[in-house]
Amino acid sequence: MGRRLRFSAKAGAQEGYSSEEEAALVSDAGDREEFSWVSVILPFLFPALGGLLFGYDIGATSGATISLQSPELSGTNWYNLSAVQLGLVVSGSLYGALLGCSIVYPIADFLGRRRELIIAAVLYLLGGLITAYAPELGVLLAGRLLYGLGIGLAMHGAPLYIAETCPSQIRGTLVSLKELFIVLGILLGYFVGSFQINIVGGWRYMFGVSAPIALLMGLGMWSLPPSPRWLLLRAVQGKGSMQEYKERAISALSKLRGRPAGDKESERQIEGTLISLKSAYKEQESEGSFLEVFQGPSLKAFVIGGGLVLFQQITGQPSVLYYAGSILQSAGFSAASDATRVSVIIGLFKLVMTWIAVLKVDDLGRRPLLIGGVSGIAVSLLLLSAYYKFLGGYPLVAVASLLLYVGCYQISFGPISWLMVSEIFPLRTRGRGISLAVLTNFGSNAIVTFAFSPLKELLGAENLFLVFGVIAFLSLLFVVLYVPETKGLSLEEIESKILK
Repeated sequence: MGRRLRFSAKAGAQEGYSSEEEAALVSDAGDREEFSWVSVILPFLFPALGGLLFGYDIGATSGATISLQSPELSGTNWYNLSAVQLGLVVSGSLYGALLGCSIVYPIADFLGRRRELIIAAVLYLLGGLITAYAPELGVLLAGRLLYGLGIGLAMHGAPLYIAETCPSQIRGTLVSLKELFIVLGILLGYFVGSFQINIVGGWRYMFGVSAPIALLMGLGMWSLPPSPRWLLLRAVQGKGSMQEYKERAISALSKLRGRPAGDKESERQIEGTLISLKSAYKEQESEGSFLEVFQGPSLKAFVIGGGLVLFQQITGQPSVLYYAGSILQSAGFSAASDATRVSVIIGLFKLVMTWIAVLKVDDLGRRPLLIGGVSGIAVSLLLLSAYYKFLGGYPLVAVASLLLYVGCYQISFGPISWLMVSEIFPLRTRGRGISLAVLTNFGSNAIVTFAFSPLKELLGAENLFLVFGVIAFLSLLFVVLYVPETKGLSLEEIESKILK
């Protein structure tokens, strides 16, 4: 194995290797490693359930809002919700997610990815159970807020755990598949809604089905080791014994790869990762502040990334997903069961289009998919407005418009906004910039979702979708004028060529 690294626990400085040996170790750590697909399934699956539970909430809420407001199906005496109360029920989890993102950012490195996801699973479980058994509206809203806190933690911790524990050569695939799990969750929520829609109190089952999935997620994360990279980060930060953290990291990596405890290959990888991480941590010590995000190249990056995630929401996306069942009912599918079944078709179509986007984004590029997809979003919203104005006798127009909207969203704003957010920020302000983009996303999502029902009541569906259509055309103009093509560029090239 050669000489071992010797560390100062306080400073984290390594000794004992020449610069050539250090370079070899770092190179080995970044090389394509041998692995078994069986060994990477569980470290991917259990964190990805956090994304599935987020998507499930979107799909289940679509049917639950129909059931909850029905005099015959609600099973409560408080079913007659006002537009504001309905908006709070639907958007409650999003406000919780916004709060969760705000809380977890400064303490994420203290908690670690594994503990963060365990806490998220507990919040999912409590939120789902409280919502399912809620005796009154106030308790229901409290459950929605708790569930949302779980969303905020899971959406932060899951991609980090997956990226830090999986082999480097399949990192992009697995992180993309995590996004696909969100769509699978939406589809599952639509399915459960379609089966429970005619049962008295069916909304309780729709929300409650999340509880066993959350329990599985929590038990699964409990069985997994901490992220080896997080353990090394704690060592480099001087948070404990360097040797102890290093040994725990070797043990964690061995377990993740299905190797014997103390495996020599794992040890060599950990030593190489530790060298590169120490160098990276020196750069992090000079990380830019929040104010620096609004200056120079970082401001340009925030306009691009923040603008994409903002337009992603204010073109009506959360409303179309959360209120799909209600929209279909008003479009002519008067029976609740008919509306929820068509929602399932929309969910399946969304899944297919997401898969196409994952496969094609590196071939076709970001800008062509954004321009084509956002154009389709604008057309679909204008069609929905036209349906409510003068095409009411043709319910298939509403279904076709929803399918066009979902398909175009899934090949444009859906995957590409977050891909570009991860690419566009300079290294110095990347952490702060991404954090602000996440807050922008959940904040605008919550506002649009809450406002949809009151605005629909105030303006009428035809005028509300017309407003969304106008915003979509503005977002298309934004993409054409401000969003660059980053296909084939390294992160360093994006910083030097696009942001200068």
